[in-house]
Amino acid sequence: MSLPSPELPAPLSAAIEARLEGRAQGMLRDRARQLSERYRSRRPTIETIRDEADALAYAATRMPATYAAIVRTLGRLDEERPEFAPKRVLDVGCGLGAGSYAAATVWPSIAEIALIDRSALFLNLATGLMQESGVAAAVEASLADFTKPQAGGDAPFDLVVVGYALTEIADSDLPAVVDQLWSRTSGALVIVEPGTPRDHARLMIVRSRLIALGANILAPCPHLAPCPLPANDWCHFSVRLPRRRAHKLVKGADAPFEDEKFAYLVAGRFGGTPPWARVIAPPRVSKAGISLRLCADKAFEETFIPKRDKARYEKVRKKDWGDPLRAPAEEI
Repeated sequence: MSLPSPELPAPLSAAIEARLEGRAQGMLRDRARQLSERYRSRRPTIETIRDEADALAYAATRMPATYAAIVRTLGRLDEERPEFAPKRVLDVGCGLGAGSYAAATVWPSIAEIALIDRSALFLNLATGLMQESGVAAAVEASLADFTKPQAGGDAPFDLVVVGYALTEIADSDLPAVVDQLWSRTSGALVIVEPGTPRDHARLMIVRSRLIALGANILAPCPHLAPCPLPANDWCHFSVRLPRRRAHKLVKGADAPFEDEKFAYLVAGRFGGTPPWARVIAPPRVSKAGISLRLCADKAFEETFIPKRDKARYEKVRKKDWGDPLRAPAEEI
C-alpha cells in the first residue's frame, strides 16, 4: 500500500491561488514573515491571525506543510487498519481545515465534516475554501475553544483529527482535553504536532493518558510499553512536500520543496496486530549494507543488514523513515 501524496489537492491549491489573486505579493511576504516570527515566539494562533491577510498568508505558506504531515499520518492509520472507513470526521483546532482535506483524501467516502476552532477568521476562510474547492462532504463549523468543556448531544465521531493544536495549550490542560477528545472518538483519534523534543514529550503524556483510558496505540508505537528512547532523544518523522508557485512567492523561497518535521500519535478503539517495529530515523545506506534505527517491541535497537545477505537486504533496502517492519529483522 502506497502512502498518499503530500501535495495539496489541486482544487484546494486553485482555490487558495484564486483568493491570493490581486493581493500585493510584498504585503503577503511581510505577513508570512511576521507569522513565522509570532509562531517561533510561541504566540497562540488566536493572537497570530489578526485579519484576512494573515489567514491568506498562512494558507499559502503553512497549510501545505500542515496538510502534508497530517495526510502522511492518516496514511499510516490506513496502512495499519485498511478496513477502517470513517464517515464522520471531527477536525479539532481545525485552522483552515488541513486535517479535513487530508481525511477526505485518504477516505473519499467521508460524508460529514465538523470543524472546531476559536478563530472566526480561520473558520470563515476554511468553509469558503471548502465550498470553492468542491468538498463533497457536508460541512459544519463551530466557533469554540476546544480546551473548554463542550456541550453534549453529538454522537461520537468515527475519526477525530487534532493537527498542530495541542502544542498551543498549557501542560496542565492536557489531561482534561485528552479525556474530552477520547470521549468524542468512536473509532480513531489522530494527533499531529511539531517534530520537536518538547512536543514529543507532551505526546508521551497524552499517550500514557490514552492507554489509561483503554485506547489501543496504533501508530507510530508498535507496543503499549513506556517509550524506550533515551531521555535526550525524541520520536519524530519528516515529509517532503512540493512548493507550488504561490507558496514560493509568498514565502520568498526558491527551493521547489520543503521538509516538514512532525510527531504524531494514532489511538483507536479497535485492536489488531501491530507491526514488529517502526523505522524511527532515516536509514543509513553504505557500500556494506543498511543500518536501521528501530522502535521494536518494548525496546529501541539498531539493526544492520549486510548487502551480502541478499534475500534480507532486498526486503529492507526500500524501507524509509517511518515505515513499519512486520517481522524481526533477523526473520525478514
